[in-house]
Amino acid sequence: MPPDDDNNDDDDDEGGRFFGGGMTAREAEVLDYLDGTEAELEVAPEKIDAAWLRRTALSFDKKISRNAEQRAKFEDDPSRFIASEAELDTEIKALSILSEHPQLYPEFARLGCVASLVALLAHDNTDIAIDAVEIIDELTDEDVAAEEAHYNALVDALLASDLLSLLVSNLERLDEAQETDRGGAYHALGIVENLCGRTVTAERVAEEEGLLKWLLRRIQLKEAGGGVSQNKQYAAEILAILLQNSTRNRQRLVGLDTTEIMLQLVAPYRKRDPEKGGEEEEYVENLFEALACMADEPEGKAKLVEAEGVELCLIMLKEGKLSKDASLRLLDHAAAGASGAAVCQKIVDAGGLKNIFTLFVKKSTDHRAAEHLIGIFASMLRLLPADSPERIRLLAKFVEKDYEKTTKLVKLRRECVARMSAVDDSIRVEQERLSAEERENMADEWFSRRLDAGLFSLQTLDVVLAWLVAEDGGAKAAVQKLLADRDESLDVVKATIQEQIEGIDTDDADSNDTREMLSTLVKFLQ
Repeated sequence: MPPDDDNNDDDDDEGGRFFGGGMTAREAEVLDYLDGTEAELEVAPEKIDAAWLRRTALSFDKKISRNAEQRAKFEDDPSRFIASEAELDTEIKALSILSEHPQLYPEFARLGCVASLVALLAHDNTDIAIDAVEIIDELTDEDVAAEEAHYNALVDALLASDLLSLLVSNLERLDEAQETDRGGAYHALGIVENLCGRTVTAERVAEEEGLLKWLLRRIQLKEAGGGVSQNKQYAAEILAILLQNSTRNRQRLVGLDTTEIMLQLVAPYRKRDPEKGGEEEEYVENLFEALACMADEPEGKAKLVEAEGVELCLIMLKEGKLSKDASLRLLDHAAAGASGAAVCQKIVDAGGLKNIFTLFVKKSTDHRAAEHLIGIFASMLRLLPADSPERIRLLAKFVEKDYEKTTKLVKLRRECVARMSAVDDSIRVEQERLSAEERENMADEWFSRRLDAGLFSLQTLDVVLAWLVAEDGGAKAAVQKLLADRDESLDVVKATIQEQIEGIDTDDADSNDTREMLSTLVKFLQ
């Protein structure tokens, strides 16, 4: 009880024994400690572990069940189930924290939460479905620091839960005129991109034909103002990603007339450039990337010829701006390989030699464009039949105007050699300081640096020069004279080709044909 106010007031005040609230100093200390402890408890982060996940899974399932029950019970009165919908919305969004703890992904899948989350994509309320899509996008994002086994456990569970077909169903029902739905479609595309991080999963994605058809419709959709929206660009990007690393995907999309569709979409850009730095520029780049990937396959080359894609590329070489470089790269891909003969023939038949060689002799031709042009020359020299009118017309281009184009080839070779020499010198210095084991470990990196410096261009240039030496005595004399200006002979060309032969380590039909061709060319360089 409070002390008597009449006794020893001064002593009590001086000793600081009492405070304004009638507490002793000791009592105040205790209360301060307790207050501090409570504050610490309030701010202490919850431990995210397997026990937390089990509690969360239980709560998640309860919220889903309660919402389903309320919806069934009060089907005609949304106001009676809206509260359960809001609770479910909160519960879904709370799963976001899992992206910071990917080690829990396997347990998340084992508890059935992945299946429950995917099932919400079929929810009658598109807002709930979009919530689920956003969370799946976040959990599968490439920036999540997940171990491969943990990430694969999540992805495998998602695919096993019929994620892909449910994504297609959502994309079909979303109205992109509405901002929320537009965002939902974007996140759905994000999931598809995330799944394409593994080739085997990208191939599984491409098996969902409904998704491929939706993507193809989406890139063709005319939009307000005639522009290109973020989602339209993203759809084109997804198609390019699907095509980049899988022969199976390329063949599948070629079979859906993707080549013809995309040629129609890039055709308007033969005379105009998209706005620089915008969605439209990325859209066009992705369309050309997809076309180039498909042109790597025999079926894609045939479709390109059939759809008059070669003629379109030649027009773009003459009239195009941004499309000029992209169409040149496309022709290079299409003409390459043992199955590129029809493309090479079409280039000549369509009057393309003039376009290609006019571009080649320009002083402003950059290294990348030159690399594609040389690639086309190499393919044509390899694939056009001997003594055919098309081959004779091609060879005549290298002979005309006092071997002007042949001279340009040797000039480009010198530039490549200069870049390569600088890199080779630096590699030699590094090699001298390293042990045999360390040199072996560095081999891939050194090879990559040599490629960046122009190794592939040099090899292709020397193949073209070797063909000219083999085909035409005048061209051989011109090449020898130009090389002699730098105290070189055909031996330098021979050495490069010999290096290519030694680097062929596969036994497929195309590699064997290449090895045989190069070995024959070497004989003409003696």
